[in-house]
Amino acid sequence: MNRKLTSMVILTLALAIVACGPSEKTVELQKKAKLNFGIFPDKAPGSEKDTAEQIALGKKLYFDTILSENKTQSCNSCHNIDGKAAGVDNLPTSPGAFGKNGDRNSPTVLNAAFHVKQFWDGRADDLKAQAKGPILNPVEMAMPSEAAVLERLKESPEYPAMFNKAFGKDSITYDNLAEAISAFERTLITRDRLSDFIAGDHSALSSAEQEGLELFLNSGCNSCHNGVVLGGNSFRKLGQVNPYETKDLGMFSLTKKPEDKYMFKVSSLKNIALTAPYFHDGSVKTLEEAIKKMGYHQLGKEFSDEEVEKISKFLNALSDKNRL
Repeated sequence: MNRKLTSMVILTLALAIVACGPSEKTVELQKKAKLNFGIFPDKAPGSEKDTAEQIALGKKLYFDTILSENKTQSCNSCHNIDGKAAGVDNLPTSPGAFGKNGDRNSPTVLNAAFHVKQFWDGRADDLKAQAKGPILNPVEMAMPSEAAVLERLKESPEYPAMFNKAFGKDSITYDNLAEAISAFERTLITRDRLSDFIAGDHSALSSAEQEGLELFLNSGCNSCHNGVVLGGNSFRKLGQVNPYETKDLGMFSLTKKPEDKYMFKVSSLKNIALTAPYFHDGSVKTLEEAIKKMGYHQLGKEFSDEEVEKISKFLNALSDKNRL
């Protein structure tokens, strides 16, 4: 068979495969994924009221070390979005303005607008409330007071005019600072191949990734990791089936309710392959180890190495296409 004829045969076969469309199994898996995770929205909730001026102001504030006492730390220091960074610093816990580390892992800021609450223990109701915390935290950015923050902003050659454009005259307030940062953070949403698959592109996931998705669903991982960002919408006890050793009491430290011991917000799995290390204390170094531990402690399952590999392949498909 000559080369031209061979090429024609290959092309004919390829067209035949396309014409056949996805298998029945793939179509059913797509429906199941859509039921569990939904169609990923075009915009973050609350973003419809954000203006271009507020977003620009928030972006400048997000990257500005003026918000830390010794002018060394910005929001981006712990939640790095430079280049292809995934909204984290990839450290177990993050060093603050004066070198002392916090006691919990810094979660990604990407898609955080879709979470039901902010922080591991849910102590902030939304992004705006979250933005107010680290600036005044003595370990993190260590500013002594809201007044000290506002004084710096008012003395800046740029911020008074930017606040006026974003919020009106004499609008440099701590509340508006947090509102601007949250407006910018609502733009930090990502796009991945699972979303494409759910939206109808049946070829967006490879056969191996589809196997991992099916195992993920059939194993019950979706009982916690569901919704548009596969988590971030509920709180669960760490060690739900088999106890997990940790000194951190989770929500209990905030609420003092016995039933809240070891309760933490369920992590979103969007971009999870890019945000190691894992868990509230950053003690788990690899995605594969995290899958094994979650299976054992939360589901009572001992995943084989083959199963871990399959689920890991699926989770890698949740990475932002622009960050690969």
